[in-house]
Amino acid sequence: MFESQPAGVWVLLASLPLFAACRAHLHEKPPAPEAQTRIEIRHEPFVDILSLSPNVLVDIKYAGPDNFTGKALYADNVCRLRESTAKKLAAAQTALEARGIGLKAWDCYRPLSVQKLLWELKPDERYVANPAKGSRHNRGAAVDVTLVDFYTKQELAMPTPYDDFSEKAHRGDASASPLAAANRNFLEKVMTENGFVGLDTEWWHFDDADWMAHPIE
Repeated sequence: MFESQPAGVWVLLASLPLFAACRAHLHEKPPAPEAQTRIEIRHEPFVDILSLSPNVLVDIKYAGPDNFTGKALYADNVCRLRESTAKKLAAAQTALEARGIGLKAWDCYRPLSVQKLLWELKPDERYVANPAKGSRHNRGAAVDVTLVDFYTKQELAMPTPYDDFSEKAHRGDASASPLAAANRNFLEKVMTENGFVGLDTEWWHFDDADWMAHPIE
């Protein structure tokens, strides 16, 4: 039969394995900071969205004068994206087509040189990314899009036109008509379901959720 021991002795003995484990843990080297934040950069090719999804309407605003600068800043009216981003946009288009709706692309890949020009005209990080940091557009991992009727190609009602630098363009703005708000929310829902994240200050802007994996070019 075991001899009785003071309660405090049993508590001390029971605590020894835990103390040893804690002491060992204290001497472990913490993971290096870079190991916690390291992101594998993927040098994917750029592709024309029409090569994957020919029904997407392409109306790149900076390829002509119909933008807030009044000038053509791109050489051609082409929506170029990183391959994986383009596949996500193509999936969103497919989902919309089942409802008789489609996408119109207003901006896709944006060269860093153009980003610098936009920043000179609108140095406001709510709407234009500082070129010192780079835009997700400069990575080929962001799109500016709206909805169109798939058959008539007419744009659906939205809260504002493109590049409206006011709070009316914000996703949370409550001043939009019920129809425009419903269209805005539906666009966000479909894009989110297909791997994109919306920008709070621009209802038309969506980043690929994996944008950090793509380098600025």
